[in-house]
Amino acid sequence: MSTRRLTVAQALIRFLSRQYTERDGHKQRLINATWGIFGHGNVAGIGQALVESASEMRYLQGRNEQAMVHAAVGYARQSNRLSAHAVTTSIGPGATNLVTGAALATINRLPVLLLPGDTFATRPADPVLQQLELPSAGDITVNDALRPVSTYFDRVTRPEALIPAALAAMRVLSDPAETGAVTLALPQDVQAEAYDWPEEFFSERVWRVRRQAPDPDELAEAVRLVREARRPLLVAGGGVHHSAAEDVLAAFAEETGIPVAATQAGKGSLPYDHPCEVGGIGHTGTATANELARTADLVIGVGTRWSDFSTASGTLFSNPAVHFLNINITGFDAHKLVADPLVADARTALQLLAAGLVGHRVAPAYAAEYTEDKERWEYRVAAAFAADEDLVRPTQAQVLGALDALVTDEDIVINAAGSLPGDLHKLWRARSRDQYHVEYGYSCMGYEIPAAIGVQLAAPGRPVWALVGDGTYLMNPTEIVTAVQERLPFKVVILQNHGYASIGGLSETVGAERFGTAYRFRADDGTYTGAPLPVDLAANAASLGMRVIRAKTVRDLREALAEARAADVPTCVYVETETADTVSGVPPAQAWWDVPVAETATRPSAVKAREQYDRHVAARRRQL
Repeated sequence: MSTRRLTVAQALIRFLSRQYTERDGHKQRLINATWGIFGHGNVAGIGQALVESASEMRYLQGRNEQAMVHAAVGYARQSNRLSAHAVTTSIGPGATNLVTGAALATINRLPVLLLPGDTFATRPADPVLQQLELPSAGDITVNDALRPVSTYFDRVTRPEALIPAALAAMRVLSDPAETGAVTLALPQDVQAEAYDWPEEFFSERVWRVRRQAPDPDELAEAVRLVREARRPLLVAGGGVHHSAAEDVLAAFAEETGIPVAATQAGKGSLPYDHPCEVGGIGHTGTATANELARTADLVIGVGTRWSDFSTASGTLFSNPAVHFLNINITGFDAHKLVADPLVADARTALQLLAAGLVGHRVAPAYAAEYTEDKERWEYRVAAAFAADEDLVRPTQAQVLGALDALVTDEDIVINAAGSLPGDLHKLWRARSRDQYHVEYGYSCMGYEIPAAIGVQLAAPGRPVWALVGDGTYLMNPTEIVTAVQERLPFKVVILQNHGYASIGGLSETVGAERFGTAYRFRADDGTYTGAPLPVDLAANAASLGMRVIRAKTVRDLREALAEARAADVPTCVYVETETADTVSGVPPAQAWWDVPVAETATRPSAVKAREQYDRHVAARRRQL
């Protein structure tokens, strides 16, 4: 057997450069680039290996370890999970900074390969710099914090152990039922150690992404359930996108007339103007979808993990006769809500289900009902987007309306946290399968800007918009420098409302009186109710290298967005918005969400909020 003498780090990078995925005959690199920030734990190992392999593995320079994972996740989502990025950091704070990004990736079922440095395997001194010491365990390092947020974790303490670890990592990353954050912790001494590697380790490998077919008995039962249902509702989750099942879903809906609602991850599975599309489901959903949910006798979940927002914390599906049918690639998700499972790839399952339903269609009266309801909701959307005057400060909904009027099906809109996800889920008119990119599995503040970089890398030439409030912007703006460095012409829209507007509104409804949610000076009574802080986020973005356009009015905003869309450099549109407590416009929540309220309190606002909470929680129903 021929061998090649390389360090562990050199061997790993060479191995990664020869891994591919294939689905439906389309082949592409599994690990297309490596993000890195170097310290003593990886600079002489992975860093040196990347220098030697520059022609085989693209390197991307990050500024924040968490943000590098977010960028990799954005890339993976835009790539339908068929291509991913690796992220390398030093041991210590660089490694632990990965935890938030890893949790986001795993919760959203999106692949990313984490390669943190680790403390010495040979233990030349105790402790070495950045070593965690536990008197009861000598084999634990800070990287063990990544175990619960990784779908696969291994620590490579000897060179030859890299072979099974690397192969297992690729298997998990490419498996649609298991994928998420994968961690290979690499002790810094092992990274630099040489070994005689078998040449076969570096052979090109193709990991075929399965389109699992359903069990015949499960499929027959699914056909029966749909045929017997009188008020079926299909809920499209992120799995529709990951499976590239949008066209099959559209054909299924058109043939059967079954209305299609969407989770945050599933929005855009049908374009907003498709006759069967009824909008978002759950707490941030539309009145149309939620009324259908309350009366549905069969709910068909496709590629959804059924979060509490989608079920309105167990209060939404209130028909006593409701039954659930879940199509999912994982049995874990398929069995949620005590559903009849159809464990299969979404595209394959919908095709076979449609074949079993030839000639079946919902009653015309049911189709007419949701069509009319949808038309009424569209009037509410138009009203929220409309601006009666051009020379006034826009509301947040009017910012979305101005962007909605500008974009085409080429544009991609990214968001994750604050009040924007709720407004977007209710109001945004998704025009294409991948236009709507809202990360709501972890709803991580600071995701948007780095994710937009990852999306722009996966979709060069398309307009990519990161929508952020001031709270989210302050969490993680540093990757703007990366976008400038890489000449990525993405767009950032900063909506300045001087605080945590979303949590402020929630705080008010649960009796906490917006405590600690405004960005203001302290008043004489010690509360944060003084004047707004003199923070200039536009100047900050400009200092990081972005071109900045300030918009003071609705008219300014329209012009600024159009100018930003045409720009060929990273561009920021900065706008101060009318806050939610002064100007309304967005329809309120159409379904409940369980945020427990103080059971005992002396302040009237909390007492009243608890009374309302008790009324809502009484409507919760466990599906049995």
